Amino acid sequence: MQKLSIPNFTVKQLETLLTTNPDYIVGMRIMALIQVKKGMTSRQLEEFYYRSHSRYCEWVKNFNLSGVQGLKNKHRSGRKPLLTDQQRATLFDVLKNNRPEDFNFNSATWSGPLVGEYIKKVYGVEYKKAQIYNILKALGFTFQKARGKYPEADPIQQAQFIESLKKTPDRTY
Repeated sequence: MQKLSIPNFTVKQLETLLTTNPDYIVGMRIMALIQVKKGMTSRQLEEFYYRSHSRYCEWVKNFNLSGVQGLKNKHRSGRKPLLTDQQRATLFDVLKNNRPEDFNFNSATWSGPLVGEYIKKVYGVEYKKAQIYNILKALGFTFQKARGKYPEADPIQQAQFIESLKKTPDRTY
């Protein structure tokens, strides 16, 4: 079995990298490299850091090839979004400049479920409620709680009522 080695760095240099690197994941990997430099095998490291021994071999190889950059997580593409960037831009414009009533919804304001219905109706894409809120957040929208307005309420009577509350003496319980 091949012994792991890091020929171009001392333990002190690796420790300096650990203390100066803001990226914690990279820091933990550097800690493992320090242990390799001190003579631990990948099998021994497996017991301490709960990673497979092949993971340490990979880190040593990547570090020897690319330095600290080789220890960073690589970008993962993930799942492709169901709405294109153009569709998201159009959705942003619709939500910003239109009301649900303009699209035959029975509401004056947009809500998550309404946005989900709109996306399904226009783009043929169905999202779960939580994902609708993630999309709205990514578009820059925030949750706003509506306050009820009562058109039949008399503003003069409301003002008098508020004033009468101020005149009520303090109660002791």
